[in-house]
Amino acid sequence: MFPNVSEEDRLHEGDHFFIMREREPVSEGHLLIVAKEPRKDFFELTEQEQRKLPEMIHEARILIENAHVPDGYNIGMDCGIAAGQEVPRFHCHVIPRYDEENESPPRGIRSLLA
Repeated sequence: MFPNVSEEDRLHEGDHFFIMREREPVSEGHLLIVAKEPRKDFFELTEQEQRKLPEMIHEARILIENAHVPDGYNIGMDCGIAAGQEVPRFHCHVIPRYDEENESPPRGIRSLLA
């Protein structure tokens, strides 16, 4: 799936990752950080890739905030089928959250797992 992402769909590109829009977003502005090399999940990233990932999360936040005004974020990844990973290539979700999404704010990542 991810290797076939066109250059124009890549919103930002670094040495190890690129950023694209989530095709089935949880909220407006939902982005994915995708490994350029075929790594199955976070645990297969090299140490250098793991160190560079926070920089890409920051870049994703900048992209989101240039177009939206979120009130918070969920940042996460699924590692393995048992954890819900559907695409067997490393990708990290950066999901902007908005106060108006819920009458009462969700209680962190656990509320997403329900």
